[in-house]
Amino acid sequence: MVINDKLNLTMLCDYYELTMSQGYFSTGFADRIAYFDLFFRQCPDGGGFAIAAGLEQIVQYVQDLHFGPEDIEYLRGRKMFSEDFLQYLADFKFTGDIWAVPEGTPIFPNEPIITVRAPAIQAQLVETYMLLCINHQSLIATKANRIVRAAEGRTVLEFGSRRAQGADAAILGARAAYIGGCHGTACTISDQLFGVHAGGTMAHAWVQMFDSEYEAFKAYAQMYPNNAVLLVDTYNTLKSGVPNAIRVFNEVLKPLGITKCGIRLDSGDMAYLTQQARKMLDEAGWTECAISVSNSLDEYIIRDILRQGAKIDMFGVGERLITARSEPVFGGVYKLAAVEEPDGTIVPKIKISENVVKITNPHYKKLYRFYAKDTGKAIADYITIHDEVVDDSRDMEIFDPEATWKTKRVYNFTARELQVPVFCGGKLVYKLPTLEEIRTYCAQQVDTLWDEIKRFDNPQTYYVDLSQKLWDVKYGLLKRNGRQ
Repeated sequence: MVINDKLNLTMLCDYYELTMSQGYFSTGFADRIAYFDLFFRQCPDGGGFAIAAGLEQIVQYVQDLHFGPEDIEYLRGRKMFSEDFLQYLADFKFTGDIWAVPEGTPIFPNEPIITVRAPAIQAQLVETYMLLCINHQSLIATKANRIVRAAEGRTVLEFGSRRAQGADAAILGARAAYIGGCHGTACTISDQLFGVHAGGTMAHAWVQMFDSEYEAFKAYAQMYPNNAVLLVDTYNTLKSGVPNAIRVFNEVLKPLGITKCGIRLDSGDMAYLTQQARKMLDEAGWTECAISVSNSLDEYIIRDILRQGAKIDMFGVGERLITARSEPVFGGVYKLAAVEEPDGTIVPKIKISENVVKITNPHYKKLYRFYAKDTGKAIADYITIHDEVVDDSRDMEIFDPEATWKTKRVYNFTARELQVPVFCGGKLVYKLPTLEEIRTYCAQQVDTLWDEIKRFDNPQTYYVDLSQKLWDVKYGLLKRNGRQ
């Protein structure tokens, strides 16, 4: 069977979401309003923060929520679902509300990235796909941002399509990497779909196809004189690759008045080879020739070779970016936080676990970020009950929700709500930004974080605090259930 773009993604749900939905339908909970939070518990790679990504695909998914005749027939064939429930699904559409943190926003553990308010069945059925979108793209955007920061202003391109776990992972991974700060991709279709600039030159096969390395380089430079980036490590980087590249630049580009060109290395000691190549190019007068490298790079390798004096202008990063190889699971979860009674009363719900990190924050909530007025830097995030309003004209005392004796007085600050309305009554109310706008916003917001939080190793903890009112509700529920 061929899997193609005609798939109804409404069916990309865990089966238990369907069995539970029929249970809600049969027990009278189908129209009961439920509040779910999507959040994550731990930053990848032990980092200090993550990057939110994937909201645009969620919007497209919610707008197309439906069960078609083939879906209904398949479910009927499972002999588990009543005809009344199947008819409910045949008329299914999303009518609820969704709030979300915009793509590109730095995010932290245990804070609501997305909040869904909808009839129970609707809120339950969207779980899997929402998690899929946020978990994948946030993971790749976060990894990309780490790699881009390690490159210290040098160009970083995403090269990972051939090592991605499937077509969607390659296509949307390139999108997420661009949000995280990559300058472009090798993935052509991501350029076609999203405008993520695709680029590339040659592989080793091009060089091997010719009788000599020199002939291969010359033919390529003649065809693409304004994009002459030559792969110099097919045979011997310093003895033949770089000398042949210089010869071709002199013969082909110099007569045309072209001074910008490049070489790429895909193997060997990048620190040593790029230093030597830079020296050879400069001595030959090709000071504007850029040096790019690839070969299983990540943020740690990039950081180390730059510390060792590598002369590199551009990094092509593949498998360790597109798969987030060092920690390939983001760990986002989707949990019930509250239900709404017919009279509008909101009843908070909590999940309690022997594992403290899995205890959820109950209630319908708002998420604030506090910024220092004098520096513009983010101070802390602050989660409140939905009807609380932060008065940032007055000093505030915040506290660590786990170690409550740890307090901090916040003054001269601005409070900003992080979540924005996306759907209201099933209608899209959010204008999706362009990918370029998301990327720019991401860079701006990462700049609001202190360097201590952006460390790769042992970053300073960024505090996500609860309001006193929310803390009281949470620990009241814990006490009521015998956990305090």
